[in-house]
Amino acid sequence: MVVLHRDLVRHIVEAALLEDRATDDLTTAALVPPHQRGRAEFIAEAKGILAGIDVAREAFAVIDPSLRWQSEISDGGRISPGDRIATVEGSLASILRGERVALNFLSHLSGIATATDTVVRSLEGTGCRLRDTRKTTPGLRVLEKYAVRCGGGVNHRLDLADGVLIKDNHLAALRMRGLGISDAIRLARGGAPGMRIEIEVTTLDEAGEALDAGADELLLDNMTPDAMRQVVALAGERDPRPVLEASGGITLANAREVAETGVDYISMGAITHSAAALDMSLEVEAG
Repeated sequence: MVVLHRDLVRHIVEAALLEDRATDDLTTAALVPPHQRGRAEFIAEAKGILAGIDVAREAFAVIDPSLRWQSEISDGGRISPGDRIATVEGSLASILRGERVALNFLSHLSGIATATDTVVRSLEGTGCRLRDTRKTTPGLRVLEKYAVRCGGGVNHRLDLADGVLIKDNHLAALRMRGLGISDAIRLARGGAPGMRIEIEVTTLDEAGEALDAGADELLLDNMTPDAMRQVVALAGERDPRPVLEASGGITLANAREVAETGVDYISMGAITHSAAALDMSLEVEAG
């Protein structure tokens, strides 16, 4: 499970502020004197799930530690148009320099949390849960996976060292040497002792071979619901029963149908790589 550590958040925020050249803001330097005080409110402009409030706060803390921040809604909370999310007070020039970076993080992460929540709610009553993937924005994976949790989703592996997942191209490389699924599982067990072994399968025959070889988890890639139900039945004959995850071609429109096959998880890259930003604004008032 992804946990946000402040040092990592600060590193990401500092990179974003450097990209924006926030300390070299020509417009603010010309128009807003350093001594002018002010107050600004973050306002929701759309319905959704909030995520990234501490990331937004950190943007202002890096710009100017003297700024005073007050959160009104916590991450994971539901927001509606007009809701006040947070306030920041102090040097108006500092607020303006950090405004865009803070809004970008808050809008982007809340968009991911909202997209996740929409899918999660569509799965209610099925017993199936939504997992994320590694299809994330480079440099922002920890934040985006955190946002998935805010929306009620489950984190899959954070990185390549966080678990074993034998994919189609791993199997292609093995087949070049005359090896197959059972060999892949055997080699993975030897190379990563103590780790759970998950393997991608695309057919009922491949699923059966993976089950016979003792895989801990099966990733059912682009399989039909009927085929998934057959794999669920096969897995149910095993003790312990392997975990089953469905992936590939899953959308909000068919997520529940897939979940009702009996799989434990569905995974969707779209909740991170294609989530629309949630509209928010920052409104400045006189100090």
